[in-house]
Amino acid sequence: MTGRRQPNSEAVIVKARAIPRHHGRSRYMIQRNLAIVTLGIWIMGAAAHAEPLTDRMQIEVWPDTPVGSATFEEPQEIRERSEDPAVKDRAAFNITTPDLMVYLPENPNGSAMLVTPGGAYARVVYDKEADEIAPALNEAGITVFRLLYRLPGGGQATSAPIADAQRAMRLIRTNAAEWGLDASRVGVLGFSAGGHLAAWLSAAPTLDAYEPVDETDTASARPDFLALGYPVISMEEGITHPQSREELLGTTPDDATLEAHSIDKLVTAEMPPTFIFGANDDDAVIPENTFRFVTALREAGVPVELHQFEQGGHGFSLRMVRDMPAEAWPDLLVEWLGSKGMLD
Repeated sequence: MTGRRQPNSEAVIVKARAIPRHHGRSRYMIQRNLAIVTLGIWIMGAAAHAEPLTDRMQIEVWPDTPVGSATFEEPQEIRERSEDPAVKDRAAFNITTPDLMVYLPENPNGSAMLVTPGGAYARVVYDKEADEIAPALNEAGITVFRLLYRLPGGGQATSAPIADAQRAMRLIRTNAAEWGLDASRVGVLGFSAGGHLAAWLSAAPTLDAYEPVDETDTASARPDFLALGYPVISMEEGITHPQSREELLGTTPDDATLEAHSIDKLVTAEMPPTFIFGANDDDAVIPENTFRFVTALREAGVPVELHQFEQGGHGFSLRMVRDMPAEAWPDLLVEWLGSKGMLD
């Protein structure tokens, strides 16, 4: 039972509605009506799942209010951070309703990419690290799903973003047949703190981040491939990105918590093939994050390809590296995906 919102049109969201109490009816009749309503809701949910994908469709990740969001007091907010009206740089704050935005290619090849933008676990920067990079992936036939995930820095639980990422991956995989996708070619691309989330999803796909809510949660949450841009990996003091760590884990995490959220400590041979890019002059998320992760992957025997550019800084995506070598990262990623059989 998944709600979908179409841009520039009235929202279409399938929701269960409260059943009014009718005095004088027997308990049997009430239970019977509840059963009928439940069946009807299940049928509506199944029909919603079968709805074809359209470009810029928005899909709610959860069938109801996610755990923790019901008592959340701050309103979900979109802020435009750019002072140039020709350049969008929106960021989402206080997210209570996680959703997927679909970027549909003209010639889909069945591959899908879940994209988790960055924002230090305090916001989700989705223009720069989703909207602008989707066309390059679409050109390769990849269907892109941008995830707006809940933020611990906005008052949600530490487990909220990984719960949303697991649920999103399961949702894509469960509906793959109806959406013309190959359930064995569903990967994830994450940037900065969103890279931490993508790597976390890949390293711990069986983590019980939430109680199952429906049949979707029987599907695997493990990505078939992992791609990362200038990712936060470690929570270790002096290596981590301080704001990301504080937003995710608070100001006084103990050693066990730090290790449990340092992805280089979670690597196993079951990790998916991995592609990473970044820049040597990144002084926000220092390259040691990437280097530690690559070392752990190599020691575990996980295929990994790294493109560490000389220049680019942090958060460069595409707009900040025009006419620079780092601008080639989408082409390098697509070429790598092809070499792994993920495009056919």
